[in-house]
Amino acid sequence: MVADYNLHTLKNGIRIVHKQVNNTKIVHCGFVLDIGSRDEQEKQQGIAHFWEHMAFKGTRKRKAFHILNRLDSVGGELNAYTTKEKVCFYASVLDKHLENAMELLTDITFHSVFPEKQIEKERGVILEEMAMYLDSPEDALQDDFDAQIFTNHPLGYNILGTTDSVRSFTRQDFIDFVQGNLDTERLIFSCVGDISLQKVVRLAQKHLGDLPHYQTERHRPLFSGYVPSRKTVHKSLSQAHCVMGRTSYALADEKRLPFIMLSNVLGGPAMNSRLNLSLREKKGLVYSVDASYTPYLETGLFSISFATEAKQLQKSIKLVEKELQLLKEKPLGSMQLHFAKEQLIGQLAMSEENNASLMLMMGKSILDLERIESLESIFDRIRSISAGELQEISQEMFREQDFSILTFEPEP
Repeated sequence: MVADYNLHTLKNGIRIVHKQVNNTKIVHCGFVLDIGSRDEQEKQQGIAHFWEHMAFKGTRKRKAFHILNRLDSVGGELNAYTTKEKVCFYASVLDKHLENAMELLTDITFHSVFPEKQIEKERGVILEEMAMYLDSPEDALQDDFDAQIFTNHPLGYNILGTTDSVRSFTRQDFIDFVQGNLDTERLIFSCVGDISLQKVVRLAQKHLGDLPHYQTERHRPLFSGYVPSRKTVHKSLSQAHCVMGRTSYALADEKRLPFIMLSNVLGGPAMNSRLNLSLREKKGLVYSVDASYTPYLETGLFSISFATEAKQLQKSIKLVEKELQLLKEKPLGSMQLHFAKEQLIGQLAMSEENNASLMLMMGKSILDLERIESLESIFDRIRSISAGELQEISQEMFREQDFSILTFEPEP
């Protein structure tokens, strides 16, 4: 979302994206790899996330303690995460420690050795992580809903994997997965801080320039054939938990930005969202209700989620459907549209104030769209969105017959 960024490509295909910001002593940097849980075979479910954990457990020249201590000892932070389409290894440090961070990130990304003893230890950690998520109805509900929407497709895989798959992985499985997916032309090193481009490129040449040119012939299977469905699961719960939604627009779709605005109006983080006003403020049926939209390469996922008393579940669902119907039938008024635009513009502007998030966004944007749009160009597009455009999208996206519903309900 920034115009003043720099892009430099090394001989091995690795791209360096850099933005210099003033008045900060902290540098945020990291690798964004175009690899995620959707690149797993069925028997590999969870291996991308397990790899993210194992990157910290030993390289050709470091043991786990030395990896963790390298930046912690100078007040820095080292972190990683996995999504359905990305794996990210990143760090935040004082600017004078940038080279240490870059060297360490390169080491754990490209030179992990997956020690057998560490695999066994981390297997237990991940099984505990899975148990923790299963004990959280909100998390388990969303994971099950992904599987319901993207039936028999890797986009429906749980990022953590299954108990059986996590228990089955060997050292060779990690080596095969990384070798089968690592492509230096499909990864970005991103950096944001008060550091010159010349210094970042010099350090990149020193620590990344001699890496081999990795290339793979990976072909991601594209999702198609969505079929709406409704499912109820009884569990030992005190509340009923509900998620409802459908497939939606892909990353590069021109309707993505107006649909982000529409989702924000409906159930965004602000307390004045339509669903919050209807279900919480007016009726007192829920503590929170959220609408979310996640775009992927060829499709997307839109969902609405909430928890309520079991006896109020159907009433709550009807109120959600009423709000969806209103957006289809009645365009936003001029003041409603104005405030919806200002709200989204303000939220996006504040998100860029977080330099760590900005650094990760820059890497993902280059991989997904081959560009980084300036905030002003995005603001101009937001300001051009019409009430008619939002109504047309509502009519396309909010057809009741196209919605799937999953509910977790208390056992009778």
